[in-house]
Amino acid sequence: MHNIRSLRGIGDTRAKLFEQKGINTVEELLYFFPRNYEDRGFSKDIAHCRPGEELLVKAVVVSEVKETRIRKNMTLYSMTVGDDTGIMTVTWYNNRFVKKIFKKGDQYYFYGKINPNSRKKEMLTPVYERVGKEQFTGKIIPIYPLWGNLTQKFIQTVMSEALEVCGEFEEYLPKGVIKEYKLCDINYAIKNIHFPDTFKDFETARYRLVFEELFMLQLALLCKKETLKGVKREPFYNTECMDEFLALLPFEMTRSQKNVCMDILSDLKKDVPMNRLVQGDVGSGKTAVAAAAMYVAVKNGYQAAIMAPTEILAGQHYGSFCEFFKETDIKICLLTSSTKKKKELYDEIKQQKYDIIIGTHALIADSVEYANLGLVIADEQHRFGVTQRAKLMGKGNDVHTLVMTATPIPRTLALILYGDLDISVINELPPGRIPVKTYAVGEDMRKRIYLFLEKNLKEGMQCYVVCPLIEETQKSDLKNAVEIHEKMKKLFPDYNVGIIHGKMNPKEKEEIMMRFARGEIRILVSTTVIEVGVNVPNSNIMIIENAERFGLSQLHQLRGRVGRGKNQAFCIMFAHGSNEIIKKRMEIMCTSNDGFYVSEEDLKLRGPGDFFGTRQHGIPELKIANLFSDMQILKKAQSAAKKIIECNGYPGNIDTKLYEKIREMFREGIVSN
Repeated sequence: MHNIRSLRGIGDTRAKLFEQKGINTVEELLYFFPRNYEDRGFSKDIAHCRPGEELLVKAVVVSEVKETRIRKNMTLYSMTVGDDTGIMTVTWYNNRFVKKIFKKGDQYYFYGKINPNSRKKEMLTPVYERVGKEQFTGKIIPIYPLWGNLTQKFIQTVMSEALEVCGEFEEYLPKGVIKEYKLCDINYAIKNIHFPDTFKDFETARYRLVFEELFMLQLALLCKKETLKGVKREPFYNTECMDEFLALLPFEMTRSQKNVCMDILSDLKKDVPMNRLVQGDVGSGKTAVAAAAMYVAVKNGYQAAIMAPTEILAGQHYGSFCEFFKETDIKICLLTSSTKKKKELYDEIKQQKYDIIIGTHALIADSVEYANLGLVIADEQHRFGVTQRAKLMGKGNDVHTLVMTATPIPRTLALILYGDLDISVINELPPGRIPVKTYAVGEDMRKRIYLFLEKNLKEGMQCYVVCPLIEETQKSDLKNAVEIHEKMKKLFPDYNVGIIHGKMNPKEKEEIMMRFARGEIRILVSTTVIEVGVNVPNSNIMIIENAERFGLSQLHQLRGRVGRGKNQAFCIMFAHGSNEIIKKRMEIMCTSNDGFYVSEEDLKLRGPGDFFGTRQHGIPELKIANLFSDMQILKKAQSAAKKIIECNGYPGNIDTKLYEKIREMFREGIVSN
């Protein structure tokens, strides 16, 4: 491994910038891939340049650089260049260095955009290189994501040097896989993903690297699943009690809920621990399914524990489960950081005086010992790290595990994020649930929206107002929670207006949410901290400021906070900007309440990246694969990974280099020691 500081131009300051992206070595730098490419391979005659085109021109400097002061802090530098077909003006803003560079008669390559708003031919702020000394013209050039004060030219230069410094990468994919799936050599792939000679070379390199990324991810998850298969435990013998519980419910479960209950029951009958994910949209009835699983665990002599991400959500679960089990002799307790007389409660849990323990992270404290923990449930799975879930599982012996999420994830993505889990989906809502009416509006509708809000407040309803920022900054005119809070207090003086945001400590946030849940606060101005959590049946209006700044799945989660009571609910999104992607996203939200459809569309529009916070799952952020457009490669990678496990078993016979690479890539616990 070569330290990144061994590259020219990278001292302590720049090294720290690269560290922000998890890049500490030259090898890691070469796995930081371009986001796009510019074809600077072929120059065009000036006469054939069209307004708005981005292109390369080979031209001779015809005039001196002229300096024109437009206004304070804005100076224009321009000169005329020409070829055999015509002349063109080349323009830079505030770049006084160009005056010293160009001399009449010198020939240069210029790459840039032809000004669409100019009557004469003009190229704006081009990249330039003298003919015969070209480094970043005359070929395909990579364009990298930028951050801090790093420039394209700097990253391109250090990447070129990194290829020389690094030397050869060792091939770790099995020869059989390389041959069967027609993958190029790793060193060819690394060179041509950064500096391809042709776009065909780029496609060949990208295919290899996408396959490699998805193959390693699938193999790691399958290894984890195989490890779990090797664990044996006593099956649950009393399974008729599931029907007993369903009979206790004051409502009929949906067909989808019943199917998931049967999946869980099938797992509990086996002699290996259950490891299942239940996905269901907001309001689909996951809590009732969790209660059914807990009932079976308790009737088989075990304790069951459910961990929620916040105190208020844990409190809500406590209320729900007390209602579910009120006709039974099942004992339930609530354990959070606010719980008083904890020591007494710890003793009672250890003596199995409680069958069901509901709580927050307090459930995994070292002081908590369970008498006979048989089932653990993690609610809102994406809010917990891998280690937290593992710690709760470790409180019992080979416990059954159920994880639940209200974040609908396309099945294809779920197979990647949760490849070590069996997946069940609740894909229908209980009858009688009224869909939230969703509207995207502009500033011209604000007055009408506030009148509509006042009418609902007078009828006793409550409202959320969600903003993307906490405080105003000079760089942005986005609506922010502090400013909107003040505005709402003035506009609605007869109603209590609260504010909640990420800079508050957990106690403050819990207190505000409790007051909103009790109806003491009628309008709650918030950042996205209310995405997951409180069930307030009385809140029927969700106003989202700068909706264009949120992901589709995030907007859907926010919308799910309203519409939990008997009244019609409304989600009103103030959206700014008129580009096609913004229009498309707003249209999706306004026409569909189906979280799975919304998340599929989100995946299409968003592409690769930290989708739903993949790092929360112990899975690294995808560097190159696009989970929508690369679906065919994903299927091949999954097939290859399954063959490796089937042919070799795990972990004993997997190739050592391959196994070590998996361990290195997934440090956070996907693969066991």
